[in-house]
Amino acid sequence: MENFTPAERERLARFFTNVDRPVFGLRLPQEVAGALFSRYSRSAKDLRRTFLDEFLRDEDLSAALDTPAAAGRDDPAVRRARAFYERVLIGYGDDSVAQLGGAHVACEDISNVAAKALEDARIGMAPLEKSTRYVRFDRKDASGRHLFFIEPTLARSRHGEAYLELMELLFDTYSRQMEPMIEHVRKSVPLEETELRHPGTGDAVTYAEARKDEKLARWAETAYRSTVRAHACDILRGYLPAATRTNVGLFGVGQAFEYLLSKCHSSDLAELRDLGGAMRRELDTLIPSFVKRAQRSPYLSETFSRTRALAEELVTEPVREGPSVTLVDHDGQAEERIIAAVLYPHATHPLPQLRELAARLPDERKQAVLDAYMKGRRHRREKPGRALEQVYYTFDIIGNLGAYRDLQRHRLLSQERQDFTTAHGYDTPPEIAEAGFDGEYRRCMDRAAELHERIRGDHPREAQYVVPFAYRTRWYMKMNLREAVHIGELRTMPQGHPDYRSITQEMWRQIAAVHPRLAGYARFIDWKTYRLGRLASELRTEFKKSNR
Repeated sequence: MENFTPAERERLARFFTNVDRPVFGLRLPQEVAGALFSRYSRSAKDLRRTFLDEFLRDEDLSAALDTPAAAGRDDPAVRRARAFYERVLIGYGDDSVAQLGGAHVACEDISNVAAKALEDARIGMAPLEKSTRYVRFDRKDASGRHLFFIEPTLARSRHGEAYLELMELLFDTYSRQMEPMIEHVRKSVPLEETELRHPGTGDAVTYAEARKDEKLARWAETAYRSTVRAHACDILRGYLPAATRTNVGLFGVGQAFEYLLSKCHSSDLAELRDLGGAMRRELDTLIPSFVKRAQRSPYLSETFSRTRALAEELVTEPVREGPSVTLVDHDGQAEERIIAAVLYPHATHPLPQLRELAARLPDERKQAVLDAYMKGRRHRREKPGRALEQVYYTFDIIGNLGAYRDLQRHRLLSQERQDFTTAHGYDTPPEIAEAGFDGEYRRCMDRAAELHERIRGDHPREAQYVVPFAYRTRWYMKMNLREAVHIGELRTMPQGHPDYRSITQEMWRQIAAVHPRLAGYARFIDWKTYRLGRLASELRTEFKKSNR
């Protein structure tokens, strides 16, 4: 360890979480930290010594870094760090330097079309979106409008008035049915007839038994109210159009933001181009050096236009509608590939040789290797190892837009969607008919489909904004077995939305059909159906709040 003088320790203490241990954190502006790490990678000195010798040469710079203004674009410390960063990037061409700093950005009042484009960014980006389950969309903004985005191209077109009318119809219906639907759910699944789980012991208890314990009764009642409200939101979100305004918070490293901005600048949608410009302005005040090269990409925009034109020319035959989930392809040598990968880090042999060995193993030895690698998992948070990444599955999925919103959040896999459309019909939750809203629901969906078809002839991409969440969209997901286990065990949990739970369960039925032994190791997939599956989770939340 470096021996610092008392004076040096005092100076360093402002910028590092400790000055005497080999693991430490940095308290520095993002670009200062990025520049420091980039220099650190080409220096024989340790990080704190590099910082002392090359970044804190005088007290003025030290004082500048120690002030709140250090994050400002005109601060001398930040100017120096930016200049150093750019010299490193020019001198070494090392794009990885742009992964060493990041920023938090909030994008508010954007449509779900734009939100899905932002959340499609995968590596280096962490988004979080306003929930349709816990947030009601029945309020209006200061102008008296419901929470929908007024798409500028449509607003200026001959469809402008019809667009606004449809938006108001969908939101008015959603708002008017919210309280009756909450009451319907409450009557359909009364608390008195609901089995509870004690949040401390996990034991099954009835509400009558819970009432004997004042705290338990209070937890149960609060959790039940939250669950009923969330379930009503789940049912009615089918009315919400893709134009619904939402909020998305993003944390990303500089490299990820640079590519995201280029995609936005190159989009054929006006909202995304405007959003890219707005994000760029804010990032220029936070991490300008990291996004300096972000600009419209002729390659991205022209490739999209060329391939879309070719698709319209070549894909002319009628659509053959099939099941909601189709396993398009899978690996025929899955077990051998996984077994070879399990053995690989413990051997000195090349991978092809280990695959040949795995193929020759008798069945009981294959079972022994797979058991040793995967059988010991105690809960879903104990993730299976990388050997499962050797095996891939491709699924073609058709499900409602609401379910797509949830399943799209799994970024560490390959997925691509088609335009939101009304062509594949819509899903109707059974509670809509039970509550007597089926006629009104059908009228709203039919109005949306009729307007979507009219707009699509003039503005095919902008037509997506009118599509309600109830309508089905098509997308594919390609994932390895490790990713499939994660998605399967997470997205079938009792508190999950019924729509995406059923899609995920069907994906796993099809995996089990082709690889039954491997599927058996996904032990924490929940195959049950629930009416108020969120209740147990809400009850645990109330228990934790009380303990805190």
